[in-house]
Amino acid sequence: MKTKKVVVTGGSGKAGRAIVRELLDYGYAVLNVDLLAPAERLCPFLTVDLTRLGETVEALRDCEAVVHMAAIPAPDRYTEEVTFRANMASTFNVFEAAGILGLKRVVWASSETTLGLPFEREQPAYAPIDESHPLYPESSYALAKVLGEEMARQLNRRTGIPFVGLRFSNIMEPHDYASFPSFWKDARLRKWNLWGYVDARDVAQCCRLALERDVAGAQALIVAAADTVMDRPSAELMREVFPKVPLKPDLAEFGTLLSIEAARETLGYSPKHSWRSELKR
Repeated sequence: MKTKKVVVTGGSGKAGRAIVRELLDYGYAVLNVDLLAPAERLCPFLTVDLTRLGETVEALRDCEAVVHMAAIPAPDRYTEEVTFRANMASTFNVFEAAGILGLKRVVWASSETTLGLPFEREQPAYAPIDESHPLYPESSYALAKVLGEEMARQLNRRTGIPFVGLRFSNIMEPHDYASFPSFWKDARLRKWNLWGYVDARDVAQCCRLALERDVAGAQALIVAAADTVMDRPSAELMREVFPKVPLKPDLAEFGTLLSIEAARETLGYSPKHSWRSELKR
């Protein structure tokens, strides 16, 4: 499927900026919908409160698909109640508006937090973690993502619209890589997401592929870089910090511990960016 008119919610944010740029480069007509105006206006912009269904329907009225990135972007920025209420309302409204308007595709940001981050109450069942791993939401932010995935399944059942949920790892821009050496002396500093990350440009690539690929149903796919933030082998990190967690035998030396095989197979996703090349420039 190739849609041409796409709304990107949260298009002024870190990932949103990269997504807008990617879609424009591939010939899409893009509308950025956000509460905050972008620092650089790359496409038309509309200020919209997505917690209001009427505004959401109007914002999506002339589009063929939506990439829904707008949200309170992480736990601990607001109270648990505020985070849950805002993120659930905006996600429901985008999904509901898609059904009302008969959109062709919904691509949206789920999260690695659904998997049990920060892996304190629950340790990983195995690694690399894949889509069969149990869901252990440990915050209202993660709980809203888990419930968003169930909403996607039910609204797909009702409408037939494909929903592609992307469980993004910690999103980084190139300037963020300068901080990575500060993680290397203590493996526990970044154990909270199994040392995962993903470049914003690869997030954008994955969102574009999720718009274009022939998919059905309601998907929920892990999206990470192909490696970790660490300069040590991944198996060594697991033995030190999570010694009781079983490791799969096909783990690459510095390979991601958040498996991206399902995203590769379903979408053709292939990460193109790593701190290992960026820090050498």
